[in-house]
Amino acid sequence: MNETTTRPGDARLRSAVAHWAPRFVANGVIPSDLAEVTGGLARWEDWCGAWSSQAELHEALGRAALDGGHALSAGEHLTRAGLYYHFAKFVFVNDLAQMRAAHRKAIACRQLALAHLRPPGERVEIPYQARALAGILRRPFGVTRAPLVVMVMGLDSCKEEMDAYEQTFLARGLATLAFDGPGQGEAEYDMPIRGDYEVPVKAVLDWAVQRPEIDPDRIGLWGVSLGGYYAPRAAAFDKRIKACVALSGPYEWGDAWDGLPELTRETFRVRSHLKTAAEAKRHAASLSLKGVASRITCPLMLVAGGLDRLCPASHAERLAAEARGPVELLLVEDGTHVANNRPYRYRPQTADWLAERLA
Repeated sequence: MNETTTRPGDARLRSAVAHWAPRFVANGVIPSDLAEVTGGLARWEDWCGAWSSQAELHEALGRAALDGGHALSAGEHLTRAGLYYHFAKFVFVNDLAQMRAAHRKAIACRQLALAHLRPPGERVEIPYQARALAGILRRPFGVTRAPLVVMVMGLDSCKEEMDAYEQTFLARGLATLAFDGPGQGEAEYDMPIRGDYEVPVKAVLDWAVQRPEIDPDRIGLWGVSLGGYYAPRAAAFDKRIKACVALSGPYEWGDAWDGLPELTRETFRVRSHLKTAAEAKRHAASLSLKGVASRITCPLMLVAGGLDRLCPASHAERLAAEARGPVELLLVEDGTHVANNRPYRYRPQTADWLAERLA
């Protein structure tokens, strides 16, 4: 294999490992698996297949545990398998056939795991513009009308990645609803990214308040990465949201565009259903809180990483200055994007903050 053919793939591979390795571990990837998979790769083109192969090992353990009557172990193995399949596909937009195949496996493994989790989960489908948004609802043990945290995904995350985050909320008596919105997860193939994310959030809340297990007066919103833009945006328009957490979200996505990794820009283009990079850059500029942030009146907690190169802390600082409700800004000075290298510095803190606001 000559240098010319390997260099482009190597650059993307180096970028993926450099930017996302802390996130993988923080969200449930076993460090030795991460080292073995990425250490054995020479080209980005082999990424999806390598992670899918590792996922198959955990899937097999999960299915064997089910056959042996070990339901709890099965749930754990299958959840990890779903996570690995997700990371196989998360920004692998250069080969859509491989990406879709891995995505189908991620959905299937997490779905099979749900009944065996503690607490269990339920797949839900939320009516949205003559279609449906897929979600996972989990409710804490011993709570009849639970407060709810609606979890908003980012550009390359989806509901199958959320188990580690869900656990922090469930342990504090909060129900969780992680859903795939336009441009995300199960919706990414038919619904392009849209900046006015208050529209899908409204549909989700309309559905959630009808559930008898949920207290309609205690609903919070949580968003990660690009979801850290979507969540405050929705909070500005829907007053049913009583508190909002935004993790490393942009104030204006267009301002961050030129500093984004190539894989991120290309993923945005594909999930916006656009043909060219120029079109994607113009669309990115439409994702903005300018003129909107001042409408946010609910309590708002912002988390920013001081070393975040994808979405610098200045975005959170600008949002904090313009929001009109109570604002807390947690700056993790040595944190990278979403402070995934320091999850203990913000995950329990944001869960405690939401639990207090929705008490």
